[in-house]
Amino acid sequence: MNSPTDRNTSPAPDSELVAIADYISNFEIQSELAYETARYCLMDALGCAMLALNFSECTRLLGPVVPGMQTPGGSRVPGTHYVLDPVTAAFNIGLLIRWLDYNDTWLAAEWGHPSDNLGAILAVADYLNRNGHPLTMKDVLTYAIKAHEIQGVLALENSFNRVGLDHVLLVKAASTAVVTQMLGGDQTKIINALSNAWVDGQALRTYRHAPNTGSRKSWAAGDAASRAVWLSLLAMRGEMGYPSALSAPGWGFFDVLFKGKPFVRNQPYRSYVMENVLFKVSFPAEFHAQTAAECAMLLHPLVQGRLEEIERVVIVSHESALRIIDKRGPLHNPADRDHCIQYMTAVPLIFGRLTAADYQDDVAADPRIDALRAKMQVVENKQFSRDYLDPDKRSISNSVQVFFKDGSFVGPVTVEYPLGHRRRREEGIPLLVEKFRANLSTQLPMQQVESILQICNSQEKLEEIQVSEFMNLFIVP
Repeated sequence: MNSPTDRNTSPAPDSELVAIADYISNFEIQSELAYETARYCLMDALGCAMLALNFSECTRLLGPVVPGMQTPGGSRVPGTHYVLDPVTAAFNIGLLIRWLDYNDTWLAAEWGHPSDNLGAILAVADYLNRNGHPLTMKDVLTYAIKAHEIQGVLALENSFNRVGLDHVLLVKAASTAVVTQMLGGDQTKIINALSNAWVDGQALRTYRHAPNTGSRKSWAAGDAASRAVWLSLLAMRGEMGYPSALSAPGWGFFDVLFKGKPFVRNQPYRSYVMENVLFKVSFPAEFHAQTAAECAMLLHPLVQGRLEEIERVVIVSHESALRIIDKRGPLHNPADRDHCIQYMTAVPLIFGRLTAADYQDDVAADPRIDALRAKMQVVENKQFSRDYLDPDKRSISNSVQVFFKDGSFVGPVTVEYPLGHRRRREEGIPLLVEKFRANLSTQLPMQQVESILQICNSQEKLEEIQVSEFMNLFIVP
């Protein structure tokens, strides 16, 4: 039997902590596709942030921790006049990017939204650049590629939601690793900071599911980003880490929160995730319903004059969609509605659209929506479920068919890959750029929008510009 002294011997750092720190410190991104996709990811995330400023439920959460606090030399929050410390700025930027559920997505054993990491990356990069550190937007794209990779690769084989944990824990881990290097941390400091991210009590998924679905799901990523910045700053002050934070018997993450299982990772960290990330091009909707909404849009011309004649609507979907967004009964708020496949199908069937405004109370009050929801059946297609998990396909299939009281029907219409999928990238990118332009236009004058587009539409111009100069482009008049 080991003595207490033997049991208290400091272990070597967990292999996964070392692998992440080594990737962050030493791997050079050489993929042109990854950098190009990162540029579109940045554009899309900032466009989502600007659109979110149109909603008071979001903007009431912005600003310093204490109203009126000033932070000279701090980080700018796009679309506002706020200049904040980088911890608070990371919360603000992350909140804006994520609020409308309209930024990029990653679907695997675990899903998530890798551009949530830009809340931390942009806040820290802007702060550093304003305080004498030469950082360009190419540096930001590099950090984004690496944060995407950490979050996405860990999500490929490891399902945190199935043990009740929210996917934003991966935002915290990825952002902590990247930000620590941004601040000048070596591999030891990255491991120290990252270990603290895993030691943290992790957020539960309570706020994403009935009967508790609520707006926290729209600021949880900002919270994770800000926590990442704080843990990184602590590590840079010399705060210790916990080398077996994951594997410690009885007290580590694996035993306490992951049913005693270690992480599974079957590929190295490179640039795979950024190259294959999913964009939400058409609809601000939970990604498992993107193709259902597209099906409904295609059916809208065939049903818009016959809504009263509809007997039932059948949505054929995949297992993850049924588990996460098959929701019956009353929907209490926008967060409830944008995670309900029936609502996200009913609105485009009725109106021929699905926008962020369609989740608000005034639209939801239209009695036709709940009447149509009540006629919907959601069933699983086992092949759709298999194709969703197949690494060679990664489809997100839905099919919609409408039956009328006289026995006639329209459909089924099936869409296998949403517009933002890599398999539809050529079709989707022009629309993604137009989405960016339209979102910017909700807050900024057209001349300013065109100046931003001139930079963002050129890989070379964007990569060369200093971070603070770029962030200044988003200051409201």
